[in-house]
Amino acid sequence: MSERATGSLPRARVSAVITTLNEERNIADCVESVLWCDEVLVVDSFSSDRTPNVARSYEKVRFLQRPYLGSASQKNWAMDQTQHEWILILDADERCTPELQTEITGLLSSDPEADAYTIKRRVYFMDRVIRFSGWQHDRVVRLVRRGAGRYPNKRVHADMQTKGPTPVLANPMLHFMIESFHQYLPRIVTYGYWGAAQGWKTGRKSGVTEVFWRPVWRFLRMYVFQFGFLDGKAGLVFCMLQAFGTYLKWAVLWEWRANAARGRMPNLPSFDEDESVWRWEEAETQEGKG
Repeated sequence: MSERATGSLPRARVSAVITTLNEERNIADCVESVLWCDEVLVVDSFSSDRTPNVARSYEKVRFLQRPYLGSASQKNWAMDQTQHEWILILDADERCTPELQTEITGLLSSDPEADAYTIKRRVYFMDRVIRFSGWQHDRVVRLVRRGAGRYPNKRVHADMQTKGPTPVLANPMLHFMIESFHQYLPRIVTYGYWGAAQGWKTGRKSGVTEVFWRPVWRFLRMYVFQFGFLDGKAGLVFCMLQAFGTYLKWAVLWEWRANAARGRMPNLPSFDEDESVWRWEEAETQEGKG
């Protein structure tokens, strides 16, 4: 029998999924923002800090560990471990606001018109909201009925695919994207490496256009055409960081291709080859962008 609420019955039950790696500064606030859910599943990638201890201190949390093979792989696997009909997905640096909680519980107390929903994100650079730079339109599919959404087989920057439309909820989640350069720069380097690995795997090439013009265009698009300059000095720094990430991805791929021509193959990160992690019940999907 479906868990969807009808009439005076309780709302449909929802499992919160949180993926973590060394998030002791964030995990408590993230967990507390979803304690209203019927299940809180934390999937950790063998953190070396206090993340496991903090997560396990919450009675409602079910704590699992699994090697990290990319965000898409980790989230797909985590969704398969949940117990309830609806799934709310967060990263540890995100928060479900009380307003978003009220909207979701109201939605699941009725008969939802869709099987997946897009949630806007309010992005923070240190303690400042990034109002422009294109991030004012940041939104991700994060509320999904079991079996109605799946991430594609990509090592980094994968958007959930869905079997139907994904209406946009009115209230955003919070995304504390950058607390400090000490915290964020290693992530840029890692994402650049993973992005290069994805390009290598799919046969992409890298030359002057990719190494020079793609970062330049990303900066101009974000800072000028998407009004990043209206965020002041923070907007300038933020847009340059994103452009640097783009440069790093294509520069690493260029280096790999150049060395491969000399017989030196790159040391790629592991990809998840478990077909069950990527399997869909039906073949046809659409990008869940609302």
